[in-house]
Amino acid sequence: MPNEDRAEVKMYTDFKSPYAFLAFDPAFALEEKYNVRLQWKPFQLRLKGKGQRSQYSEYKIKYSYMDARRWANMRGGLMIRGPLKIFDTTPALIGGLLAEKHGKIREYGNLVFDLFFKRELAADEADAIAPLMPRIGLTEQAYRDYLAGEGQADYERVQEEAVTDQVFGVPIFYFRGEPFWGYDRMPMLEARLTEAGLKRENALARAAS
Repeated sequence: MPNEDRAEVKMYTDFKSPYAFLAFDPAFALEEKYNVRLQWKPFQLRLKGKGQRSQYSEYKIKYSYMDARRWANMRGGLMIRGPLKIFDTTPALIGGLLAEKHGKIREYGNLVFDLFFKRELAADEADAIAPLMPRIGLTEQAYRDYLAGEGQADYERVQEEAVTDQVFGVPIFYFRGEPFWGYDRMPMLEARLTEAGLKRENALARAAS
């Protein structure tokens, strides 16, 4: 089915969020189960660094990573190691916009998430992002040109769109204006897609067999 005939599901992501990591590949798999097109959007989480947070916030962060690892273990053991600092992931997010323009966002996102949570990628450094591009069929120079040119403007437009959408965290999905925040809300999103009659026939057949 052509993309223009599919309903749109919008997803906002930041590459420093473990829950956005957990949601990323299953979100794109929705296109195989439903007559939808996933529209990826970058969103910069503004987080306080260690020493700037309350003790209760420290407890929450510690729990969040423990919980994310439990979800990861249920997915076969995705590695999620907590970052050693707060990253401004703008260079990586702009790389995602370039990848999306070339139909490579799923490959790019999986690569960036995997390396970042193994602590093998400085997501705040353009010189670390550029060498990833040949691994998804693009060039380092294409990234550097986009970053120095229209990439920043594209990124800022999406941040403005996020304000309009009232985005406050990631991953967050929007379907027909209704928000679904968090990896654990994906079953609720799928239920809504099914209620809307968007489940693909082959998915229905597999469910019935």
